[in-house]
Amino acid sequence: MKKTIKDAKESIFKDSENIKGVEIGGYNFSNGVDAKKIIESYRATGFQASNLHKAIEIIRKMRREKVKIFFGYTSNMVSSGLRDVIRYLVQNKLVDVLVTTAGGVEEDIIKTMKPFILGDFRADGAKLREKGINRTGNIFVPNDRYIAFENFFQPILKELLDKQRKTGKIITPSEIIDLFGQRIDNKQSIYYWAHKNKIPVFCPALMDGAIGDNVYFFNFDKKQELKVDMAQDHHKLIELVMEPNETGMIVLGSSVVKHTICNANMFREGAKYAVYVNTSSEYDGSDSGAEPEEAKSWGKIAGGADTVKVVGDATILFPLIVAGAFVD
Repeated sequence: MKKTIKDAKESIFKDSENIKGVEIGGYNFSNGVDAKKIIESYRATGFQASNLHKAIEIIRKMRREKVKIFFGYTSNMVSSGLRDVIRYLVQNKLVDVLVTTAGGVEEDIIKTMKPFILGDFRADGAKLREKGINRTGNIFVPNDRYIAFENFFQPILKELLDKQRKTGKIITPSEIIDLFGQRIDNKQSIYYWAHKNKIPVFCPALMDGAIGDNVYFFNFDKKQELKVDMAQDHHKLIELVMEPNETGMIVLGSSVVKHTICNANMFREGAKYAVYVNTSSEYDGSDSGAEPEEAKSWGKIAGGADTVKVVGDATILFPLIVAGAFVD
């Protein structure tokens, strides 16, 4: 049946239900610049700004309720200036357990020796290679940084092998990282403070980086005699998840870090709180982009948990989260 003009009007001007809630609005700069109030204004801004505010609110709840906070971050977070933000949290005992990747460990140690340099996303990779300069996004990392790390790490590997030969004890990744924090003796280091404050650090992909490269070269003429016990750390992480009344997770980035924390929390039928900050998409089915609702289906996050995924660059978002949720 042909539609009439009346039908069209009824369709376009369909009656709506009255709804109540937060009215959308933004910060009024006529009142000057107040960083705290700008962050609070995100609640009513909409889109990812409102998700960012929700992340801050969830973390505030974690802190008020004193849940054990499992904090994960991928290595590129430490490549960037977020390393100093993470160090602040660890230095002030604002998180309880750390999970990262190999680069998230070694690059912190390297930065206590030599800095990384701001570069360009569009820099010519072949020319950089000729100059011995590696690029992480728009951050340049010359090869001599890794030589400095080798000089730091190789004597430690010898000590570890000597101890393994004498006692038969195989060291775990978390123990290696704790030893780094003890030996580096530098207050700019995340792991200096993790060691000092007895905050455990887990690295489920310890061999995926310069740490693994150094172990390979060290073991090359020793028939791979030095061993690293991954299973013991897996056990230890799960035990830490099982101990407290409630747990919460904050994860910057995704990949193995995100899944390691989620998977451990499955052993307790899920975390009570979860905050994700990443740019990964859920459409390929990987855990990296998975929404909190997917984790609930596995029991990694509790069914009634308070959760949010903030989509965006953590180098921009996380300092705002820390300002809103951790700085009193």
